[in-house]
Amino acid sequence: MALAKRSVAQARVWQRMLSGRRLDLLDPSPLDIEIADIAHGLARVARWNGQTSGAHIFSVAQHTLLVEAVMRAHTPRIDARLRLAALLHDAPEYVIGDMISPFKAVLGGSYKTVERRLLAAIHIRFGLPAALSLDIERQIKEADRGAAYLEATMLAGFTEAEAKRLFGRDPGLPATVRQAYLTPWSAAKAEKQFLARFKSLQA
Repeated sequence: MALAKRSVAQARVWQRMLSGRRLDLLDPSPLDIEIADIAHGLARVARWNGQTSGAHIFSVAQHTLLVEAVMRAHTPRIDARLRLAALLHDAPEYVIGDMISPFKAVLGGSYKTVERRLLAAIHIRFGLPAALSLDIERQIKEADRGAAYLEATMLAGFTEAEAKRLFGRDPGLPATVRQAYLTPWSAAKAEKQFLARFKSLQA
């Protein structure tokens, strides 16, 4: 038993990033977070466990851009900092990956605890409140569900009835915007587009 406890205590709980940063998963420091690492990681994490149509995966980076576009379409005058929060809403997945909702439910609270700590550190790193207001969280979640509806019906093989039951209504984006954001990009393009949007929102 003592050996088992010692093994757990000595387990590595950090990840080395390409920037050279070492990010502690249990006690993440904002100082160890770099936007280049986030963009690189999210562009290589697949939404829907990779079960999407197209020559490339539909990445979390592209998903976050779609979510921010949905929010922008619904509330065009919303503050850029809140758009930034929308862009970063899934940023912890550059470390912990994207798990489909049914699997998150199986894992329970431990996953959510790690995710919340990472997101708080990311927010602080980029000048956002560690915890967002409930109203802002609601707006981001609504945009997230709208994006999920589009991804489900246009890329992941869901019927409109299934998507409506699981994710709510179609967010009503113009056809040109849908086409731009729902054609899966290469990892290099997703990374570049994510970084460009981040920089424009920070400016």
